Amino acid sequence: MAAEEGKTAPPRKRRSRRRQTSHLKKVPETLALREELKAHCKKIAEGIDSATPLSKDQMETVCRKLLSDLNHPESYLGWTMVILSSEFWHDQVAAVPPERRLFLLPHCLKHSEGCPADYDQFGLDCKTCGACSIADFRTTADEMGYKVLVAEGSPIVLKIIVSGYVDAIVGVACLNVLEKAIDKILLAGIPCMAVPLLSSDCRNTSVDEHWVEQMVATPFKESKKQTRTYVHLLRGAAHIFEPDRLDSLVVRKRSQERISERNGTGTTGLDPIAATEAIAVDFLGRGGKHSRPFITLATYDALNGNQGTLDAEVVKSFPDSVMRAALSIETFHKASLVHDDIEDNDQFRYGLEALHQTHGIPTAINVGDYLIGMGYRLVSRDAREIGHDTASDILDGLADAHLRLSEGQGAELFWRDNGDKRLKPLDALKVYAMKTAPAFEAALLTGARLAGPNTEYTKPIKDFARNLGVGFQILNDLKDWDGDQDNKMSAGGDLLCGRPTLLWALALEALDEEDQAELFSLVENEEMHPHHRLMKARQLYLKADVFETAQRLVDKYQEKAEIIADDIEPDSLRRLLYYLVDTVLSRSESTYTPTIEFAEPTMKDALPIVSS
Repeated sequence: MAAEEGKTAPPRKRRSRRRQTSHLKKVPETLALREELKAHCKKIAEGIDSATPLSKDQMETVCRKLLSDLNHPESYLGWTMVILSSEFWHDQVAAVPPERRLFLLPHCLKHSEGCPADYDQFGLDCKTCGACSIADFRTTADEMGYKVLVAEGSPIVLKIIVSGYVDAIVGVACLNVLEKAIDKILLAGIPCMAVPLLSSDCRNTSVDEHWVEQMVATPFKESKKQTRTYVHLLRGAAHIFEPDRLDSLVVRKRSQERISERNGTGTTGLDPIAATEAIAVDFLGRGGKHSRPFITLATYDALNGNQGTLDAEVVKSFPDSVMRAALSIETFHKASLVHDDIEDNDQFRYGLEALHQTHGIPTAINVGDYLIGMGYRLVSRDAREIGHDTASDILDGLADAHLRLSEGQGAELFWRDNGDKRLKPLDALKVYAMKTAPAFEAALLTGARLAGPNTEYTKPIKDFARNLGVGFQILNDLKDWDGDQDNKMSAGGDLLCGRPTLLWALALEALDEEDQAELFSLVENEEMHPHHRLMKARQLYLKADVFETAQRLVDKYQEKAEIIADDIEPDSLRRLLYYLVDTVLSRSESTYTPTIEFAEPTMKDALPIVSS
């Protein structure tokens, strides 16, 4: 994709397609072939405008054409995309001093027998013992000042990047891991180079070692070219929740005292009047991806010059009123989580005991109510600075979102507590549109209104948020069948707790009366072991083709969201909407195979290696 008048605007009428990718992850067999393809990728990368990161669709288009022109099979596609991406980002990685780079290595390169290293919260605490190639690679990296991590997966890497410890990544991983990295890391515009492992079987793995050595040895070289990235805005959103910054934005009325023991009551010695505020601010600063504040900041930036994607200082200079408005979105979200955990009697939230488990239901309800009041106050207090009309419009949007979220949650509770468990798919989707979409809508509309009147975006943003929110909730239902390491901790909670899900509605629609009766009995039979109930329910869901049908519905809502984004101007806002589709509705395979492996949750189980 050669540069055209210095622009690489995202293609209009974009349509993402879910599909199987396992057949596209073959590594070229010989070093000579790999070197040939790498040389072609380098030449192509030199002709691409580096101002904006390539989308996954753009990379695929370019690499498919390259393989076709060279008469190579499409099975090399995944590998070639990784190489092209690495060549594209080479100069931006080089522009980052080595001490601000992260060198990521996989566990499977280590020699398992006799390895003296232990695992800590970040991965393998590797020793430079010389017993495997990991030690050889990291010697050079250590000498150059790299931060080195032996771990798998993109979530921890994204967390490290957003936390501000490093600004670029070089790594080694199998194609399965690198595909997920493209979805999470490269789409955010994080400078990244990688060398794929020569196999993905996690045993007897090897790599083109001289490629790794060359990658690590990339010398520091300042570059005048800048590539747009969402990292500055992601960091800006995360920074809001750091203790000192959170205190400066919230401005506590009762006490500056913080709760130190998050896994206990933590209120010993606090003035009873100050306790509610202390618990609320503490919970506000707990885990979470802070995606909604990011959306607000990114929308504001996209419609206010789009300089925050180029310069971190621009984001740091955003007015406190803008940061407080972004924070208000999170307070409403956190309040809904407190109340939702009570209503569903969930045990954990963010890897810790849920608020009502540590403080009791009455206090938790009150803290949730306090967070709602805090959210409105964060906007209203800046009415003079941002303009009374602006504040009024934002508050009206927040109130509308709050009402619809409550209506959606109320519909879910009414169904759960009603004796008739029949549910139509359309009714489930209506609940999703009310319960999940408003948060996305409020975040987008708040950011747009902070940048100006922008009334022309109101309807498309609402339509986009509805489709994005419904698709997200369906994926969340599917995720429940694998468990949720961040929050729920065990698989199948939605079904066992009697929540109205689209999966349940699809099963009832597709099954005959006898199978429906069995499904009803599984939910009601609390004497049967949960594992057996879920296994039987899973068989019925598979018989009704529920999982694949749900995936097709996600495809439908994703396409609807993309159609809306296609016609959005300016390019900066359209790119953001595409980015949200790619990340919020991220899926790598065309089929969903649920697994049910769970045990009674304990506090040990509630402490994942990485909390997102």
